[in-house]
Amino acid sequence: MTDQTTPSGTVPGTVPGPELTVVIVDDHSIFRSGLRSELDPALRVVGEAATVDEAIAVVVATQPRVVLLDVHLPGGTGGGGAEVIRAAAARAPATVFLALSVSDAADDVVTVIRAGARGYITKSSSGAEVSDAARRVAGGDAVFSPRLAGFVLDAFGAVSGETAATNDELDRLSAREQEVMRLIARGYAYKEVASALFISPKTVETHVSAVLRKLQLSSRHELTAWATARKLL
Repeated sequence: MTDQTTPSGTVPGTVPGPELTVVIVDDHSIFRSGLRSELDPALRVVGEAATVDEAIAVVVATQPRVVLLDVHLPGGTGGGGAEVIRAAAARAPATVFLALSVSDAADDVVTVIRAGARGYITKSSSGAEVSDAARRVAGGDAVFSPRLAGFVLDAFGAVSGETAATNDELDRLSAREQEVMRLIARGYAYKEVASALFISPKTVETHVSAVLRKLQLSSRHELTAWATARKLL
C-alpha cells in the first residue's frame, strides 16, 4: 500500500516530530485503514499484514521501529500475535511490539507479554493514545491500558520479599469485600464493579474504604500491588 504521509512524515499544518516507522498487523482491513488514518503523521506506516505469516515477512523485510500487533491472527501454527513476536524478534532486533487488541482477557495479555511485547492496549484507545503508546514503547517504556496492569504484574510474579496472603489477612474482609477488592485491584471503575455485583457505586465506595482500612493500605495502587503479590487476581 502506498504511504499516505509526506517523505518527512509530516503533513501541512502540523509540527514535525521524530519519525517513527510502524507496521500495522490486524486481520480486519477496515480497522487497519482506520487506524492508519488516525495515527499521528510522524508515525510512518511502512507495511501492513493480516496473518501470522504475512506479519513475520513484513516485519523482517521492513524492520520497523514499532509493530502494532493484534493478538488473534489467522495463519502460522495458531499462535497469533505471540507467534509473530517469537518468529520475527530475532530477525528484527531493533523492532518493538505493542499489542493492540479488542481482548482484555488475562490469558491474552500474559501470552503476548511473555512472548516479548513491550505493551498491551485495547482497541478502544484513540489514534492519539495509540500514537503516544507507540512512541513510549519505542523509547523503552512498557505501556498498558490501566485495567490490564494487574495481569502484567501477576504474569511475572510477586516482587522479592512479598509473601502469600495468610488466612488472617483475608479473614479481615467479608465475602463481599473480597469480591470488590479483586475487581478494584484489576482496575475496574466503581460503576463497573457496581454493575458486575448488582450494587450501587456508593456501596462500592464504602466497601473499598473498608478494604483499605482493614488491610492498612492507602490507595488503589497499593491494593493492586497487594493483591497481585498474593496471587488473588
